[in-house]
Amino acid sequence: MAPENVASRDYRERPSRLAGAVVWTRVASGGAGDARPVLPDGCMDLLWTEGRLFVAGPDTRAYVPQVLEAGRRFVGIRFRPGTAPAFFGVPAHELRDQREELAGLWGAGAARRLTERVDDAADPTAALEAVAMERAARAGPPDPLLAHIVASLDAGHSVARTAADAGVNARQLHRRSLPAFGYGPKTLARVLRLQRALALARDGMSYADTAAVAGFADQAHLARDVRELTGKPLGTLLRGGP
Repeated sequence: MAPENVASRDYRERPSRLAGAVVWTRVASGGAGDARPVLPDGCMDLLWTEGRLFVAGPDTRAYVPQVLEAGRRFVGIRFRPGTAPAFFGVPAHELRDQREELAGLWGAGAARRLTERVDDAADPTAALEAVAMERAARAGPPDPLLAHIVASLDAGHSVARTAADAGVNARQLHRRSLPAFGYGPKTLARVLRLQRALALARDGMSYADTAAVAGFADQAHLARDVRELTGKPLGTLLRGGP
């Protein structure tokens, strides 16, 4: 996941050959920029850094990474909301707000072999992507209901309408959402709305218009939600400040 979910000089991403996923790379600067928060986006990631494979679960709040030695390289595969649990074989809510070693999910032996495979590759990015594609092929296709939930909530539809359009009741929707996204549909809707608002504000839209277009009740609601989910005011996030 990109710090503050924004591309920076030491961060790059591209679409993955794995449908719906994103491949990203980042090089630690060894400075304060490494500690920029990673904001909730509904996604889960498989991450590699030399000698280590681990998983970033779905966040409900900003995650602040530690400052690392300059030059340390990270590669990640970011899975769109709802698709990672089948890949990892673990319900998303068990990884909520967690960074978990892959050995804890797939066993020490399998994690060691895969880590060595990526470590030894001439191109660790391609190697990690190959690992993801092989595993995803065994996991099978994602549940189409999950894609409907994400699309509906990301379009700003209510939880009630999302459930009705899917042919389930609110309780069933919540029960399906927890293992898929890590939290209920109301939280997912809130996270997706945050991302819509950040994208609009970064494009130069006024805060008042951003609130209206993204689906907030008003600008005060936008400000409150941004601070609760990220720990920072919107203006600070946009400036990339501490």
